Amino acid sequence: MLEAKLDQAVLFKKVVDAIRDIVQDCNFDCSETGIALQAMDSSHVSLVSLLLAADGFSEYRCDRSVALGINLASLTKILRCGNNDDILSIEAPDKPDNLTIRFENTQQDRMSEYVLKLMDIDQELLGIPDTEYPATVSMPSSDFQRICRDMNAISETITLECTKSGIKFSCDGDIGTGSVTIKPNKSADKPELSTTIELLQPVSVSLSTKYLLDFCKATSLSSQVILKLSDENPILVEYPLASGYLQFYLAPKLDEYNE
Repeated sequence: MLEAKLDQAVLFKKVVDAIRDIVQDCNFDCSETGIALQAMDSSHVSLVSLLLAADGFSEYRCDRSVALGINLASLTKILRCGNNDDILSIEAPDKPDNLTIRFENTQQDRMSEYVLKLMDIDQELLGIPDTEYPATVSMPSSDFQRICRDMNAISETITLECTKSGIKFSCDGDIGTGSVTIKPNKSADKPELSTTIELLQPVSVSLSTKYLLDFCKATSLSSQVILKLSDENPILVEYPLASGYLQFYLAPKLDEYNE
């Protein structure tokens, strides 16, 4: 049996909001270590990987591994029935057909319960291979979101060039061009505003601004975003969570890069 409780529903609501436009139907794979998800978008260009570790829940129990096949649009409708600061509980038996979702507000002495029908989704964990990325950038997630939004107004493609001196975001569209360069910097008082770069070799990669904007819907989950860049392999965009992570992988536009 699965029993999991979060002291505030807002975390799970934000996670689902961040991925529901990329993936429609997916399995939440629950085990004694936590709740995981891996799924590709319909075009097989991007991949979502989520881990909510067991120690991140106020209460967690999973007697045996179970896959919960869920339509994220339906889950979103139910999650909107609860407030952000409600206590969220989810329960499912070992062979579930339904998922029970409860919201509890102790101050108002209110509890609501909903039952979500589960789906039978033939989907396996993809086994993401370990990749050595030649460039790793940690930067404020809000800055990354703003840059992606601004570049999307000019072009469907954004180029990331990473060197020891900084990371440059640039685009070239019908209406003109644009670029933003961020140099490494550290803030002792506000480390969440720092930008750090770990570099084995310079990287230049072109990506879809549309997908990056979809990834940026996770901005509210973490003050920092980690970009792991490679010329040829899919890049990794990671939002660290208190106990776990939300990761997005995106294939580079190799045809445009090689031009």
